[in-house]
Amino acid sequence: MGKYKRIFTIVIDSLGVGALPDAADYGDAGTDTLGHISQAREMFAIPNLQKIGMANLHSLKQVEPVERPMGYYAYLSEASTGKDTMTGHWEMMGLHITKPFKTFTENGFPKELLDELSRRTGRVIIGNKSASGTEILDELAEEEIATGHMIVYTSADSVLQICGNEETFGLDELYRCCEIAREITMKDEWKVGRIIARPYVGRKKGEFRRTSNRHDYALKPFGRTALNALKDAGFDVISVGKIFDIFDGEGLTESNKSKSSVHGMEQTIEIAGRDFEGLCYVNLVDFDALWGHRRDVEGYAQELERFDEKLGVLLELLGEDDLLIITADHGNDPTHTGTDHTREKVPFLAYSPSMSGFGKLDDADTFAVIGATIADNFGVAMPEGTIGKSILGKLC
Repeated sequence: MGKYKRIFTIVIDSLGVGALPDAADYGDAGTDTLGHISQAREMFAIPNLQKIGMANLHSLKQVEPVERPMGYYAYLSEASTGKDTMTGHWEMMGLHITKPFKTFTENGFPKELLDELSRRTGRVIIGNKSASGTEILDELAEEEIATGHMIVYTSADSVLQICGNEETFGLDELYRCCEIAREITMKDEWKVGRIIARPYVGRKKGEFRRTSNRHDYALKPFGRTALNALKDAGFDVISVGKIFDIFDGEGLTESNKSKSSVHGMEQTIEIAGRDFEGLCYVNLVDFDALWGHRRDVEGYAQELERFDEKLGVLLELLGEDDLLIITADHGNDPTHTGTDHTREKVPFLAYSPSMSGFGKLDDADTFAVIGATIADNFGVAMPEGTIGKSILGKLC
């Protein structure tokens, strides 16, 4: 057994902590997701993140640093090109992405792509723009139900999303159309990270509601990651939330789908009550999907406070041979212009009840220190071609 028997890695999706040096190249100069949320609130309480060391790492208006933090902390910078979910997570587990995934946020998808999708699905396509899921349904779902046309849209992520009413369009038909879209978008010029089936129910504007039957058709990672190495060595690799979709199931031994970020933490707490050896890898997407993209500062702040409450429960369950890592995959500053992710540093917080030390670690120039540290803990070699160096020896 390694130094730690169980490692819990929680990704607070989009919780950036300040613009990277190249942020201006992405239109993101001056962004700071967590810092600006703290500045915007009269009261902001995240006592468990605070006691681990978040406010010692990053200056926050409403949260004071503590004299003796429980854990270690540092800034991680993204080595890869881009600022999307898949790039961030894949880099965490050792992959260096030098060619960003295609996005179609500004002008929608090209005519040639849509013509082929229409021909092969037999459906007239409507939409073809960047929009939130609720907005696109209010605008076009009644037309889809009445005509059988197919809603296709995108977002700030590298995605092609297709909506389908579960009663009139049908889940099987929605999934069939998404599988065709995945095949078509394997071409380099159209290669999006994910095709997402977005089923919904309801018959008129104001009543439409997306269901939990969403299905993602993701690209497989272009190389083996720390997850593959752990699984192949016989360790448990348990995912919570979007991790299965982000890695297309690669390197996982168990997957748990979450209904919300709070539910994701409840699942993590349940898993912490089990006996396993390996990694529990968690993505909490609501911060990004519900609040960051919609530029809702108050919603984001409240979600962080709800997370912090659940974090307090999890901390009580951790034993001497457990390690907790809290991080993020990119930024999504709700005070910034537009609706896109923001190119930011992310926090690295590490805590174990067995730690005798605490404090600031050297900042790292890649998220991949996380995967390398996890692999090192379990005595597993990182796959060839991956990046990142372990900092396990500093977590003491």
